[in-house]
Amino acid sequence: MQRREFLKSSLLAGSATLLTRSRALGQSPSSSADAHIEILLDEPLGAISPNLYGHFTEHLGGVIYDGIWVGEDSKIPNTGGIRKSITDRLRQIKAPVIRWPGGCFADSYDWKDGIGPRAKRPRRTNFWEVDPEAKRLAANAPQIYEPNTFGTDEFVHFCRLSGAEPYIAANLRSLPAIDFDRWIEYCNSPAGSTTLADTRAASGFRDPFNVRYWGVGNESWGCGGNFTPQDYATEFKRFTTWTPGYGVDLQLIASGSSDFDLDWARAFFEKLLTGRPFVNPNLFGWSVHYYTWNLSRGKTRDWVAGKGDALSFDPVDWYELFSQGVEMERIVHDQWSVLGEYDREHRIKLVVDEYGPWYRPGTALDPTHLLGQQITMRDAVHTALTLDIFNRNPEKVGMAACAQLVNCLNALFMSHEDKFIVTPNFHVFDLYSAHQGAEGIRAEFSAPRIHYDRDGKPAAFAGLNGAASRKNNTVTVTVVNPSVDAARETELLVRGGNVASASASILSNADLHAHNTFEHEGVSAPQSKDLTTRGNTVACTFPPASVSRVTITLS
Repeated sequence: MQRREFLKSSLLAGSATLLTRSRALGQSPSSSADAHIEILLDEPLGAISPNLYGHFTEHLGGVIYDGIWVGEDSKIPNTGGIRKSITDRLRQIKAPVIRWPGGCFADSYDWKDGIGPRAKRPRRTNFWEVDPEAKRLAANAPQIYEPNTFGTDEFVHFCRLSGAEPYIAANLRSLPAIDFDRWIEYCNSPAGSTTLADTRAASGFRDPFNVRYWGVGNESWGCGGNFTPQDYATEFKRFTTWTPGYGVDLQLIASGSSDFDLDWARAFFEKLLTGRPFVNPNLFGWSVHYYTWNLSRGKTRDWVAGKGDALSFDPVDWYELFSQGVEMERIVHDQWSVLGEYDREHRIKLVVDEYGPWYRPGTALDPTHLLGQQITMRDAVHTALTLDIFNRNPEKVGMAACAQLVNCLNALFMSHEDKFIVTPNFHVFDLYSAHQGAEGIRAEFSAPRIHYDRDGKPAAFAGLNGAASRKNNTVTVTVVNPSVDAARETELLVRGGNVASASASILSNADLHAHNTFEHEGVSAPQSKDLTTRGNTVACTFPPASVSRVTITLS
């Protein structure tokens, strides 16, 4: 029996066992409910790190220029040149960590170009100048010729305004290891201690930034150098054998594999740990990237031809995206298993620092927004499914970053000049922020499966999905109903506690294609309502195509 079929059969059998157990204890499910969620308070999964709700910002298209950075002299509300609308909203969702400057841009970026007086910083060719879509831009566009107006100082200032920790991805492809050391020195050396500390102070930042999270290269198997895993392991040793500390507990993140590639991980750690073994106690994370992009329904694996449209899609495309997206759980389990072969104590955590749907070009809100795409309810559901995978695996995933924050790919925000909107994804992060720092607990979901026709062949998808956590006497359950047309009348059973009250906040829209533009708000904020409770059960109906948060207060 194939692994996926085994897991499906096991889940159905487990759900039946749980329901049977409920009946045996005299807690029979509601006769009208067609779905059930059992929340097991006495089966903890581990603490859900706030860092699972991180974000990614790259010098790409409109992410930095026209997104985050508007300039100190702009009439757009800003703080030190940083767009205030973004930092206010990031504080609202408790953004924990932000990754910068890339992405592929990181391995062509010289951090020294982005410090000192802005007027004296050099202009450089941006990595994304080679993107075919860049041909439509003006010859002197900052998306092609990087002005370095936004550098290390500005990024750390942006993080502080947002309430987030900085995560810096260092250049391993085109800078020597000493530049990595010097970048850490610039960020973290005490005031007055080094020449670079004085340079930082001259820019208005006397005290050290104390940056903890450092990526050692990005996608080193591809745009970050096309290394073999063995060669990358050698470079990783060279870059990290010694780094200045300054009392900061550095958390180093190695460039792991993409998608389902397990050979890269095995070959990297074999090289790292054999011969002259190297175990850096600061190696915190193993970076994994996974984009959901192929909507061809199995017809091609071509990177361009396989992509679908962000706005024009049918129900089969809707389910196709989710069927690919939930493969993230297999990636998490498989990568974690490989890490365990070399790190039996599992000190090294997975860092999924790029994820989300990736569509073909054509729906960006401005031509300068390279890789920009509209965000619909489909993307909100996909993002929620992904976050719940992380919530169900808190002992494995130590950090994640949605790609990207603004004007690009799976964005939370769209902006252009003085215009600014949130996307449906923002509402998902707002709903799910309640999980941050809570204890993940096991929850079993049982609902009729969704059946649909996939080009003449039967296909199916889970009827409900989600995750649960507990913080003191508050239980948070996030629930995704991916069905395009069926509401789910659901009974939630809390095992191991009594319910005092419950409420729900629900993000839904009758239009699967609903999205926001500068002229029209197609997707409004979630709607809240009180729920009916009885003993240790809660009743809630989840609308079609919805993302919900149920908040249960225990007595």
